[in-house]
Amino acid sequence: MLFGPVETMLLLLILLQAKHFVCDGPLQTADMVRDKGFYGRRLGLLHAGIHGLGTFAAFLIWGEITYATIALLAGIDALLHYHIDFTKEQFVRRNGWTTSAPQFWWSLSADQMLHQLTYLLLAWLALKGV
Repeated sequence: MLFGPVETMLLLLILLQAKHFVCDGPLQTADMVRDKGFYGRRLGLLHAGIHGLGTFAAFLIWGEITYATIALLAGIDALLHYHIDFTKEQFVRRNGWTTSAPQFWWSLSADQMLHQLTYLLLAWLALKGV
């Protein structure tokens, strides 16, 4: 291990943060955002799959665990990401919240917090050796 345990954890979390930015920002299309609110739609699933691939890449770069464990953690991320996004979209759409409603921003903040908690969970699982 090149760093101590704290530095190793921070490096992993930075990689997951960078992955989240890329996958939820430049790699996410308006059509993906639309499909996230309909369970099982192809582009919503694709968005979650892109997150899973990004997580796989982040753990590969981190380099501290086996490929099988990386695949498991990437699958967990994709599964959780999909359901977090779908649930948020359900709240927003069913309540008719738009960007002018404070509740829209609260739901977006809750969505992002849950994604960040997912990364803490994944990092903890990785360090525990799942």
